[in-house]
Amino acid sequence: MHEQIQIDTEYITLGQLIKLLNFLESGGMVKTFLQEEGALVNGHLEQRRGRKLYPKDVVEITGIGSYIVIKED
Repeated sequence: MHEQIQIDTEYITLGQLIKLLNFLESGGMVKTFLQEEGALVNGHLEQRRGRKLYPKDVVEITGIGSYIVIKED
C-alpha cells in the first residue's frame, strides 16, 4: 500500500517531495541522494530532482517507502 502525498498545485517535483518527507534536509543532499541512489517513479529509475510528479504518480524510495501523489478537487 502506498502512503498518500496530497498536493494543492498541478504538480510537485521529486526534490520537493523528498524534502516534504523530512528524509533529507537540503536541496544539495537531495541532489546527491538522487545521483547516487535514485528513486523509482512509476517503475522507472529517476535521478532528476526536478522531475515533475502529477496526481496518481507512484514514487518508491528504497529504504524509505512507497508514495502516491494525490490532489483533491
